Amino acid sequence: MAEANDPARIPPARVDHVGIAVEDVDDAERTLLALGCERVHRETVPDDSFEWATYVLGDASRLELIAPVEGESFLTAFLDDHGPGLHHVTLEVVDIDAAVTALESAGERVVGYAVEDGWTEAFVSPQNPTGALFQLMEYHDDYGDRGPDDALYVRGNRLDSQ
Repeated sequence: MAEANDPARIPPARVDHVGIAVEDVDDAERTLLALGCERVHRETVPDDSFEWATYVLGDASRLELIAPVEGESFLTAFLDDHGPGLHHVTLEVVDIDAAVTALESAGERVVGYAVEDGWTEAFVSPQNPTGALFQLMEYHDDYGDRGPDDALYVRGNRLDSQ
């Protein structure tokens, strides 16, 4: 087992949300609301290619619906190939660069590293034995400017390094 300060060990992480690809957020939202979820956020990306909405269930469970808006995007291709369903699992990490280093040291293929408005993300290719696309995400300090913390973060708080 890796030591706490071992570069091959991923830093603290937790499931932030599960992303579900859908054709239409409004249509799919009915199912989440019936399950007891509450929508806490909805946004369309600046290029209008897709939108996402975040939902909470209980004190820590979070789901995200993602749907194409206009034109071709990664989502239209995904939906054409797979239909609606699980798209990704997002893990919040306290140090994305250390997480990427640890995963690559373990032989995982990390793709798509990007600094976004409010977070930095990278993806573990779904060409791994789980078949799942994992999004790694480290929140920036200014992400909290988007709204109340209880809507933005699991249990209302960013993950810390302790």
